[in-house]
Amino acid sequence: MNTEWEMDLDRKQTFFKCTKWQFEDTLDPINCPFHYFCDSNYAGDYPEFIDVLVFFFVTFSYLTTLLAVLKKVLSRTRRVLTPSGPLSLPLILLILAKGQRINTLFPISIFGPAILQLVQLSVLIFENNIEKEASFVFFEASTISGILHASLYLDAVILPYYTGYDALVTSTFSGVCKSCICRKEALTVGGKIVAYRGWSSTSFLLVGVLCLRIICKLCREEAKRKKVFVVKNVVEGFAWVVLVRDCVYLAVMSPVEEPVLFRVYVFGSVLVLMCVHVISQVCCLVSRRQSKKTTNT
Repeated sequence: MNTEWEMDLDRKQTFFKCTKWQFEDTLDPINCPFHYFCDSNYAGDYPEFIDVLVFFFVTFSYLTTLLAVLKKVLSRTRRVLTPSGPLSLPLILLILAKGQRINTLFPISIFGPAILQLVQLSVLIFENNIEKEASFVFFEASTISGILHASLYLDAVILPYYTGYDALVTSTFSGVCKSCICRKEALTVGGKIVAYRGWSSTSFLLVGVLCLRIICKLCREEAKRKKVFVVKNVVEGFAWVVLVRDCVYLAVMSPVEEPVLFRVYVFGSVLVLMCVHVISQVCCLVSRRQSKKTTNT
């Protein structure tokens, strides 16, 4: 990476916060076949106390989820406080929607994927205990809308960041302006270095799980409900696999500007939640089998 880049913080901000890269004709088709410059202005960072508030809120959401997983039995009150609940999810949507300017102590361009994964994990672990069908459907439909909006808001934050990172690492400065670069290949939205996206198969599998939960709730016939339940479990299993894949991928392939140990800590925390849930489920399964054996004998 160019030492000039490391010294120029303004240029760094320009690259990582650029939302529109403009292609223009080049006078040197051999050495500079693709010439780009940033054609957008960054509104500026929010004050540092906004980052501090977001940090404490995300930490609270994480600890609430961890506590709920450890206690296994989830009451309606705890469900409300989890990241996918009706209190936390709107706040997370607001954070991701404004995430482009939360960029000082707790940059959403770095932490955003972990926040979305915390919401996704919460959806998989905790199911609603609402008895009324209308309320159940409304709650799950709201969660579906929240997941999709959160994915779109996150992409609006990380795609410029990944694009700027790609433009920085695989380009050379042309010297025409501060953001003017020369490239050997076309610059694409989101770049080609980091493949993670919020709007991805993970989000759509979660939406599928929630839809199948609604169908299970509305099914009147026991036979049909069992078939839907089997399909739901299969889709939920795939969702777990891709969520683990995303965590491992981001821990390894996030932009190298972020410290490796820091990346491992952030996404490893989400993996810890998954491991705790799996262990608790295995323990519950073993205890059930032992109780059945004792009753049979």
